[in-house]
Amino acid sequence: MKKIDFSAAYGPWYFPTSREVSIVTVPAMNFAMVDGAGDPNHAAAFREALEALFAVSYTLRFSLKKERIADYRVGPLEALWGEEGGFRPGSPEGWRWTAMILQPDLVSPARFRAAVEEVRRKRDPPALARLRLARFREGSAVQVLHVGPYSAEAPTIERLHAFAREHGYQLRGRHHEIYLGDPRRSAPARLRTVLRQPIVRRTGTSKVGARNRPRSAAP
Repeated sequence: MKKIDFSAAYGPWYFPTSREVSIVTVPAMNFAMVDGAGDPNHAAAFREALEALFAVSYTLRFSLKKERIADYRVGPLEALWGEEGGFRPGSPEGWRWTAMILQPDLVSPARFRAAVEEVRRKRDPPALARLRLARFREGSAVQVLHVGPYSAEAPTIERLHAFAREHGYQLRGRHHEIYLGDPRRSAPARLRTVLRQPIVRRTGTSKVGARNRPRSAAP
């Protein structure tokens, strides 16, 4: 049976430091995803998305382990927020999001469909019909670890964006958050969240500068 060490396999993209902003190249990965809109703190759609995501993710894990194919831990909850070019704070009622959980490459579309059907037979959560398996490749991005409550992320997000601008990049894609902490078990001050923003080099920026750019920068 294959043992999948989450830290070893995905460490460069899931365990950044809070001390420095870093530039990473994120490869294509397998995700279970649910799209939605609305305030995640109050909208039923977000809670329902999480219920479906975790139910299918754990069903897949137990199935692969029972068949002695692979043993691994379910990845953390992640979410893409906002529109193209990054997250812009505003009224949370209007936020667009994609909630998602990383899946091993061993999870094929057929195996994923089987897990969805098993969850449907047992509990049939409301968001199950909206769940999909997809390859998602972010490519070049800046990221940093935010330690503290979600409501205090704004300065860290600005720091991330400022680093990108200062080093010749413009923002692209959607703001990405990876929730390493569990708000049900951790005090807000101890929550750990990876903040990531895809980037592209600004038109006209020297390619020499791109090769010599620093890989990270202290705050």
